[in-house]
Amino acid sequence: MSWLLAFVGFAALIILHEAGHFFAAKAVGMRVERFSLFFPPLIARKKRGETEYAIGSIPLGGYVKITGMNPAEDIPPEHAHRAYYRQPVWKRIVVIGAGPLVNIVLAFVILAGVFMARGPVEPPLVVGAVQAGTPAQGKLQEGDKVLAVDGKRLTGSYQDQISAVTKGVNSHKDRGAVSFTVDRGGREVTITGNTFYDPETKRNRFGFGYDQEASRQDVGLFDSAGVAVDQMWVVTSTTVSHIAQIFKAEKREELGSVVGGYEQTRQTIKENDAVLTFYVLALISLSLGVINLFPFLPLDGGHIFWALAEKVRGKAIPFSVMERAGFVGFALVLMLFVIGLSNDIDRLQNGGFGIR
Repeated sequence: MSWLLAFVGFAALIILHEAGHFFAAKAVGMRVERFSLFFPPLIARKKRGETEYAIGSIPLGGYVKITGMNPAEDIPPEHAHRAYYRQPVWKRIVVIGAGPLVNIVLAFVILAGVFMARGPVEPPLVVGAVQAGTPAQGKLQEGDKVLAVDGKRLTGSYQDQISAVTKGVNSHKDRGAVSFTVDRGGREVTITGNTFYDPETKRNRFGFGYDQEASRQDVGLFDSAGVAVDQMWVVTSTTVSHIAQIFKAEKREELGSVVGGYEQTRQTIKENDAVLTFYVLALISLSLGVINLFPFLPLDGGHIFWALAEKVRGKAIPFSVMERAGFVGFALVLMLFVIGLSNDIDRLQNGGFGIR
C-alpha cells in the first residue's frame, strides 16, 4: 500500500504544478490545448471545451500544451491572437512561473503546518538509545547532552552538530580513542573510548543514537512560518550549491532523482508517521520548484530566461538560437537525472535512504 500512497503523493505534486501553468494560462487568455498527467503515449483522454485532459503512460512528470509554445508551429488564424509567443513578455513569465510558484508555496504551507504539529529540532544533541556491546555502553547515558567531540565545542544547527560528531568519530579509524564532553545533570563530564567499524553504514561508530524528541521545540503559528522559511532557505541553498559543484565527487554523490524522492516518501509512509511523510513531500515539492527555475530549456526557468532576454533585447529571440540552447540545456538536465538516478540505485542496493 505504501507504494500506491507514495505514487498518489507524487502525482498530486505534478498535478498542482501543472495546474499552476494551466490556470495562469487561462487567466491571461492563452489557449490551452492539453493538460496531461504524465508523458505520452496517452492511455486516457477526454476533451472539454477547447482543452483535452489526458493521462500518459510514462510517470515522470506532466505538461500543459499551450497553443504557440513553438514559434514555428502552424496556428489556425482564429487562434493566433491567443498563441503563447504572441503574448507580452509579462504574460509568458506569469504562466511559466506559476508552476514552480505553486510548488514553492505548497512547500511553505506544508512545512509551516508540520512545524506547528511537531516543532523543529534544535541543539543541544541529546543522547538517546545506547547500543549494547559497543564502546558507548557504560560510558554515555540516555539524556546526556553532547557538548564537544575531541575537545571541539559543537556549534551550528542540529544537523551541523550531528555531522560534526559523525565526522569526529569517523576520523578515529587508526588514531586511538575519541572523547566526548557531555552535560550530565548539570555538570560537564568527559568520557573516552575506541570506535568500531560498522559495515552497514560503512563508517566508524561509537554506538549511540539521538533522542530528537528531547530536542524538539514547540512553536506557534507565526514562529512556524519563520521556521518554514528558514528550512526552505537551507534546502534551496544546499540544492543550488550541490548542482553548482557537480564536478566535485563528494557533492555529486549527494544528488538524487525522482526515484529517490519516491522511495523516501514510500519509506516514511511505512513508518506510519503522517507528519514526517508531509515533511518529505514538502521538501520534494520545494526541490521541484527550485530545480524547475534553473535557466535551462526545457525547464520553466529556461522559458523565463529567454522571455527576459527578449525584453532586454527589445525584439523576439530567433527560435534557432533558443533551439540550440535547448539542446545544451536538455543535455545538462539529462546529466543531472542520470547522476541522481545512479546515486539512488546505489543507495537502494546499500541499505536504503536512512529515513530513521
